[in-house]
Amino acid sequence: MNQVLLLSIVLLPLLGGVLLALMRRAEKRAADTAFLSVLALEAAAVTAYLCLPDATVRLFSMTDALTVSLASDGISRVFLAVGAYGFLLSGVYATRYMARGERQASFYGWMLFSLGALCGMDLSQNLITMYLFFEAATLLSMPLVLHDRTEESIRAALKYLFYSIAGAFLALLAIFVLGRFTTTLDFAAGGTLTADAAAHRTLLEIVVFLGVIGFGAKAGLYPLHGWLPTAHPVAPAPASAALSGIIAKAGVLAILRLVFYIVGADFLRGTWVQIAWMSLALLTVFMGSMMAYREDLFKKRLAYSSVSQISYVLVGLFTLTPSGVTGGILHVIFHACIKICLFLVAGSVIVNLEKTRVSDLVGVGKQMPITLFSFTIASLGLIGIPPASGFVSKWYLALGALDTGIPVLNWLVPIVLLVSALLTAGYLLPITIRGFFPGKDFSAPPKTDEGTAVMWLPIAILGAASLLLGVCSGPLVDWIFTLVAPLV
Repeated sequence: MNQVLLLSIVLLPLLGGVLLALMRRAEKRAADTAFLSVLALEAAAVTAYLCLPDATVRLFSMTDALTVSLASDGISRVFLAVGAYGFLLSGVYATRYMARGERQASFYGWMLFSLGALCGMDLSQNLITMYLFFEAATLLSMPLVLHDRTEESIRAALKYLFYSIAGAFLALLAIFVLGRFTTTLDFAAGGTLTADAAAHRTLLEIVVFLGVIGFGAKAGLYPLHGWLPTAHPVAPAPASAALSGIIAKAGVLAILRLVFYIVGADFLRGTWVQIAWMSLALLTVFMGSMMAYREDLFKKRLAYSSVSQISYVLVGLFTLTPSGVTGGILHVIFHACIKICLFLVAGSVIVNLEKTRVSDLVGVGKQMPITLFSFTIASLGLIGIPPASGFVSKWYLALGALDTGIPVLNWLVPIVLLVSALLTAGYLLPITIRGFFPGKDFSAPPKTDEGTAVMWLPIAILGAASLLLGVCSGPLVDWIFTLVAPLV
C-alpha cells in the first residue's frame, strides 16, 4: 500500500499534465475541472502519506551501483506537504487568474508536470534519482515563465534555463567525485563518506563547495541568483507563487540532502567551506533585501525579497547546528505560505486594478480590503514580528548562528537578519499604510473590487496560516527537531 502511494504521488500530477496537454482545445470549464481534480487528489494522497510509515520503491537500475528509487522519510514529508498544499491553493486561484488570457490548459499542464518532478525529487532515495528529477523540474517549470510568449518572457525563460543548467553542471561534478569517496549514494543521516575520504579532504571540500553553489542556483544563492528577479515579473502570478514558494525550494532540498545525507555535517563543520557558504548566504540576504527596498515594480520587489528570504533558509542549513537547521526547515514552510500569499496578492492587483507598480497602490485597501489585510498579515510574518510565523524561524536561525562558535559570523548573522528585517518592513509596510490610509486628497472608489472568492479566498487562507503557524508552532518545532537530531 505504501509503495503504491509513493508511486501515485509522483505519477498522478505527471499523468494529469498529459491529460491537460490532450485537452488544449477543450472548453475552459473542462480544463479547470480536470486541473483542480488532479490537485485535490494529489493533496489527498500526500495527506494519506503523512500518516503512513516509510516505504521504498525501486523504479529501475542503470547499473548495479546506479539505481533510480523512491523512498520516504521525515524531510520528504515536509517538502511534499509544502508542495501539494501550495500548488492546490495556487491552482484554485489560477482558474480565475488565467481566465483573462489564452492557453489555460497548457499552463495547467506545465504546473502539474512541475509538481510531479518536485514530488519525485522530494521522494528520491539517492543522489542520482534526485539529480534526474532536479533537472526535470527545471525543464518542466521553464514553460511557466515562457507562458505569455513575449520577447521579455522568452529572455527570462532562457535566463532561468541557463542559470539552472550551469548550476546543475557544478552539482554533477560534485556527484561524480563523491561517487568515488562514498560507500553509497543512497541518502543516510550523517553522510556516507568512506574511511579514506579524510585523506582527500581538499579535493572533497572544493567539489562539495561547488556542488552547493550549483544547487544553490535554483534557490537564488549568490552569484547564481540573477534569474529570479528576471523571471518573476513576466510569469503569471500563480507561476511566480509556485516558483518562489515551492520550486526554488528544490535547491534548498538538494543542498540539504548533499550536505547532511551524503557528506555529513561533521566533515564540514568549522572548515573554510562552511565559512564561505555562510558568507555568501548572508551577502544574498542583505543584497536581496536592499534591492527589494529600491524596486518599484511590485512583482519584481517580491522577487528580490525571495532572493533574500530563501537565503535565510540556507544560512540556517550552513550553521550545521540543531537550532539553525531547525530554523531553516521551519522557514521553508513559513516562507512558502507567506510568499505564495504575497504573489497572489500582486496578481489580484494586476487583474482587478491593472496596477503593477508599488507607487500606484495608493488607496488600494479601499478597493481590496480583504486582499490587502491578508497581505499585511503575511508581511508581518515575513518581517518576523511576533507572534507571526517568521519570528519563530528567525529566532532559531539566530540561535543556530550563535551556537556555531565561528568568530565574527556567530554575531554577524543575527545582525544581518535584523537589518534585513528592517529593510523588509521598509519595502512591505508602506504598501499597507498607503493602501489603507491614502490621505485626504484621495478619492475613494465607488465600490470594492476584490474579484471572485476563487481569488481572494486562497489569499485569505494563506494570510491566516502565516499567523496561525506562528501562534501554534510548538508541535511543529518539536517534530522538526526530531528530524534534525540525527543530521547534526
